[in-house]
Amino acid sequence: FNAKKEKQATQNVEKVAKKQPKAVKKVVEIEMPVADKNGKKEVSGNMPESYSPKYVESIWYDWWEKSGYFTPEYCTKQGANKGKFVMVIPPPNVTGNLHLGHALTNAIEDSITRWHRMRGEVAVWVPGCDHAGIATQVVVEKKLWREKQQTRHDIGREAFVKEVWKWKEEKGENIYHQIR
Repeated sequence: FNAKKEKQATQNVEKVAKKQPKAVKKVVEIEMPVADKNGKKEVSGNMPESYSPKYVESIWYDWWEKSGYFTPEYCTKQGANKGKFVMVIPPPNVTGNLHLGHALTNAIEDSITRWHRMRGEVAVWVPGCDHAGIATQVVVEKKLWREKQQTRHDIGREAFVKEVWKWKEEKGENIYHQIR
């Protein structure tokens, strides 16, 4: 048993000796692209070494909005109008940031809406955001206890409602931004 321990100890020492120090990553500052006078992305400067959504999509989204791609009537401007399609996004509870489940649902709904738009229909995909609910109440109560060791009964109804609205303002805006 002791021989085995000694052998393992020497092997561990050898492994530690063989390890190379980690290379220090070089940080390169990349400026966000700007649009030229025609609205096209200026890419003559440094570009990121790997995919960067912020860099790639920074100009695109503005261009899509200016071009009207998010308006329901986009296809009717092109001369086709084959009906209407409207889908309301079920509002997520304001319990924090959106997660992968929300992303999957939104991706499917977005695809269905785009399919209807490509068919020439006026297509509207309306986002919703819950103002509050039982799930939100539970999250705010847990936060209140974690930060102040108080319950909603300790602070009273008015103060608790203010806490819920404060939470909703903080997280609700983030949810709208994530959906967008």
